Amino acid sequence: MALVGRPNVGKSALFNRIVRRRLAIVEDTPGVTRDRLYAEVEWSGRHFGLVDTGGYVARAGDPLVEQVRWQAEQAVAEADVVVFVVDAQTGLLPADQEVADVLRRSGKPVLVAVNKVDTPGDGAVQAAEFSALGLADVLPVSALHGLRVGDLLDRVVELLPASGPPEEEEEPVRVAVVGRPNVGKSSLVNALLGVPRVVVDERPGTTRDAVDTWLRHRGRPVVLVDTAGLRRRARVDEALEFYSARRAEQALERSHVAVLVVDASEGVTDQDQRIARRAMDLGRAMVVVANKWDLVRGPLAEERAKQLYHALRHVSFAPVLFVSAKTGRNVARVLDAALRADRAHALRVPTGPLNRALEAAEAAHPAPSDARGRALRIYYATQVDVRPPTLALFVNDPELATDAYLRHLEARLLERFDFEGTPVRLVLRARRPRGRQER
Repeated sequence: MALVGRPNVGKSALFNRIVRRRLAIVEDTPGVTRDRLYAEVEWSGRHFGLVDTGGYVARAGDPLVEQVRWQAEQAVAEADVVVFVVDAQTGLLPADQEVADVLRRSGKPVLVAVNKVDTPGDGAVQAAEFSALGLADVLPVSALHGLRVGDLLDRVVELLPASGPPEEEEEPVRVAVVGRPNVGKSSLVNALLGVPRVVVDERPGTTRDAVDTWLRHRGRPVVLVDTAGLRRRARVDEALEFYSARRAEQALERSHVAVLVVDASEGVTDQDQRIARRAMDLGRAMVVVANKWDLVRGPLAEERAKQLYHALRHVSFAPVLFVSAKTGRNVARVLDAALRADRAHALRVPTGPLNRALEAAEAAHPAPSDARGRALRIYYATQVDVRPPTLALFVNDPELATDAYLRHLEARLLERFDFEGTPVRLVLRARRPRGRQER
């Protein structure tokens, strides 16, 4: 089911009403939605997909607006039922007639949802004008108050093709593509998919919603999420940008793997470092993509690579790929790296091999001591959780452990086990060994 219509008729408000949560950004400004936004819906026992689209403008000289129109046309092509949303407050406009002409040519079942009929009892009067569109089903609704939205969904379910028994599907790997504005996140997503799934423009801030795309890679279901650029909070001064940034944060929180995109032509910035730390603090697996590598040539390439590894040393567990979404260089390796990182994120290590690896790490680097010469002693360790792998280390005194020594242990564990792409959390617990007294 696709929601289509000219700008600012309330498509995103209706989308949020149907899914019963605020997924799409809603503003009084026309053109807020640009990409296709998908959600799963259940109504009267039927499960189906719902697609929100950007405002359809039939003739436009702006390449960005033309991309938005193409996205809406793709949604119509994919849909079994199209809901054509119009605005009862403005009445029937020539732009509505243009959209209706396009939908008639699609050959798809079309329902006209006359939105903003916010007063009970006014539906028939306000909807009558839109009968001139020549489309059979004209239904008044109010996305704001939820009036008659159930009637609309009842009619949608009647028009949906018969469905077979639901298939059991393994949980998809959620991969969030994150980064600051204009580093090429949407270009990378489109390069990964091989089709222009999201709107790409040189102007920063083109992506506003977090856009989900479902696919299969190496037999695994994957949800690829393109997000709005994340700025420093002090620079997020408009409501629209605030909500876009919040959607990106929520996509990162829901993800298994963060693909952090940085602009190789500019080098790693403070904001890139902050986003990487945020993903690590959330315990997400991570892959770093140095995009626009086609713009880095000669001696600058070695300089940029060194700067990147140094600036992101706090997430040294994350593999780094030098990519060009524009030319396709190394794009095919991104999802492979993301799936490897996801496997590491869910990896469980048996207690025996884990303790032997820690013993080897202790032998390679003496444990730290306090001023009295009392050294840290690790009695044993066991894994207590995954996503991310979390290891409990039972020690004589957690206060004796230094950050440098814990980083040494993490590095040795990364070498010994297949933890590339995931942070490893070490939880220190005080315990006195049985039959022994602490000196």
